[in-house]
Amino acid sequence: MSRIHLSRILIATDAWHPQVNGVVRTLDTTVTRLQASGHLVEVIEPSAFPNGAVPFYPEIRVAWVNRGQLFRRIRHFGPDAVHIATEGPIGLGVRAFCRQARWRFTTSYHTRFPEYLRKLVRLPECGPYAYLRWFHRRSAGLMVATPSLEAELSQRGFTAPKRRWSRGVDLTLFHPRPKPAIPLGPGPVLLYVGRVSKEKGIDDFLMLKTPGTKVIVGDGPYRQELERRYPAARFLGYRTGEALAETFAAADLFVFPSRTDTFGIVLIEALASGLPVAAYPVTGPIDIIHEPRLGALDADLGRAVAQALATGEPAACVAEGERYTWERCTQQFLDNLVPCRSSDSGI
Repeated sequence: MSRIHLSRILIATDAWHPQVNGVVRTLDTTVTRLQASGHLVEVIEPSAFPNGAVPFYPEIRVAWVNRGQLFRRIRHFGPDAVHIATEGPIGLGVRAFCRQARWRFTTSYHTRFPEYLRKLVRLPECGPYAYLRWFHRRSAGLMVATPSLEAELSQRGFTAPKRRWSRGVDLTLFHPRPKPAIPLGPGPVLLYVGRVSKEKGIDDFLMLKTPGTKVIVGDGPYRQELERRYPAARFLGYRTGEALAETFAAADLFVFPSRTDTFGIVLIEALASGLPVAAYPVTGPIDIIHEPRLGALDADLGRAVAQALATGEPAACVAEGERYTWERCTQQFLDNLVPCRSSDSGI
């Protein structure tokens, strides 16, 4: 349990519903579980302010933050702890308040925006990383999902103390199920779940000459082009809840072609469903797929697919997936928080 009782928790995030991604799912699940445990949680997110879509990433809403309004809201809530989940305008505004009031706060690192910006708009990584180092420098605890991400950020000059905040699986939903009576296509069925955009590396997956059926679950700006270029693949759009769990059950292998994710909740959902994983040996997969029974990692994705199909064991995958619970994840988050106010801080 947390060493200090923090009953009023403020979370600032630029990523929130209706976005469909791992950041939102992590935050939403954490908030729900904290509230169920008796904590009062205030989430400051883009709908509280005028906002607009990012041109190259329309699901993301960027808020035009009125700092006077924002600061009044923070004072009115009177938090015991402040967590800043993202580095956008809302996170920046809450950070400014905390610095002005001499409050301590924690932050988390979820998204490789420098790499995404390089892939999407060819912006060099050095500028965004300089901003991110500055943003997290005053954090009392920078929460990261994996040991490899912690090591990478330290090598990049992030000096804030690192704290582990893993991810969880809804084990009432993602678990072994019978194969559907009507298959998704000729086997083996190779599944990808996630945003359909260039930075996710889906081309690497779809261009493989591997036998079987390639299935894409998700949506995004790159979907139309991929459907045109790879007509043999099946594109199912977004699926959630039971529909998503049933799709995992219908597959034989989960393929994760991204080189830029910091974790990938879908990886552990696949494992809990009994699916081995094929992926590149990068942050996220290297922290999760640690033995051949769980799948394979290789710089050659086609070779990883072949190896994972040969060595993956559904029972071992399920056992590994069951290690990732939202209860543990939420407790880690709570243990990482710090009291925001000291005796000499003001509001």
